[in-house]
Parts: sequence; structure tokens; C-alpha cells
Amino acid sequence: MRNISTILSIVALALTGVLFYLHFSKKEAPKNVSVAADKNGQQGFKIAYFHIDSLQANYTYYKDALEEMKGKESSANAELQNIKARFQQRIQQLQEKAPGMSQAEGEAAQREMAKMEQEYRKNEARLQDNLQSQQMDMTNLLRKQIEEYLTTYNKDKGYAYIFSYEPGFIFYKDSIYDITMDVVSGLNEKYKSTKKSK
Repeated sequence: MRNISTILSIVALALTGVLFYLHFSKKEAPKNVSVAADKNGQQGFKIAYFHIDSLQANYTYYKDALEEMKGKESSANAELQNIKARFQQRIQQLQEKAPGMSQAEGEAAQREMAKMEQEYRKNEARLQDNLQSQQMDMTNLLRKQIEEYLTTYNKDKGYAYIFSYEPGFIFYKDSIYDITMDVVSGLNEKYKSTKKSK
């Protein structure tokens, strides 16, 4: 699940770069961007942020999805263990018969073991691909939910940018612009109403 933090942090870092470019390029601000004058008469962007770790810890959908992913991962691991157990049992049977086997039987046993090994690797790759795909779907859905909520939330707030904050990417922040609680409570309300309607 660390991937979600990493993806959102990379997006935040990219947006920070865009912000610095726009701020220092001395170009006229686009007409559709909310611009406010500071006490020195300089124009600047109105920016807010939310803590991604707090969102992950308190957003009910994220916690539910995480539990679901853990269940799927456990199920995939159990399936692999069953395949491996059958594989090992068959190897043991072949090893017990090995002293009395002819050369042709020995070669057939080797081929069978190689095929079983190949099947195990194929199943392992399939299960890992499925898990990664489901994790990516969950990440994309989470991102979409956040973006949709922030679009609605920002209609009357006038922020030019809303960043997800993670230590190491932004070195200073003023807590007056922290909208984490608004984002978490808004997303939870929306998720709760979605669950009720199902």
C-alpha cells in the first residue's frame, strides 16, 4: 500500500514544480485561476494541502479496500501453497520410485517435474499480476474519489492548487492551509452514502 503514498507524492512533487515555474516565470496569471494579493501587493496563488498518511489512516474506503486486498493476498498465497504442497508430494513419490526406474522412466519423471515447476511459476506470476492489477485499480479509484471530492470542495474555496503532503517532499507548510480534516470527513460522508445506496 506504500505505492499509493509514493504515487500521490510523485504527483505532489510534479505539481510543486509546476507551481514554482508558474510563480517565478513572471507571466500573467491565467484568467481562470484564483489569484490573491498579499500584504506587499504581490499576486500569489491560494494553496491548500492535506496529509496523505492521515487520509489513509482515517478514510473508511481506504481501510476497507486495504482489508479486501489483504484477504485477496492471503487467498493467493494459500493457492500457491497448495500447488507447492502437491508439487513436493509428487517429487517425493518420484524420488521413492527412482531406484527401480528405467532410464526412460527417469527421463519421463524429470520432464514431469520440469513441467510442474513451470506450472508453479506460471501460477505464481498470474496471481501476482492479478494482485498488482487489483492494487492499481484500487489506487486509481482512490485517486479519482479524492479528485472528484476536491473539485466539489474547491468550488467555493478558490484554491489554485491542493497538494497531498508527505514528509520529505515539501519542507515548509503553514498549518492554516491544512484541509486534511475537511477532506477526510467529506470523503467519509460520501463513501458512507455510497455504501447505503448499494
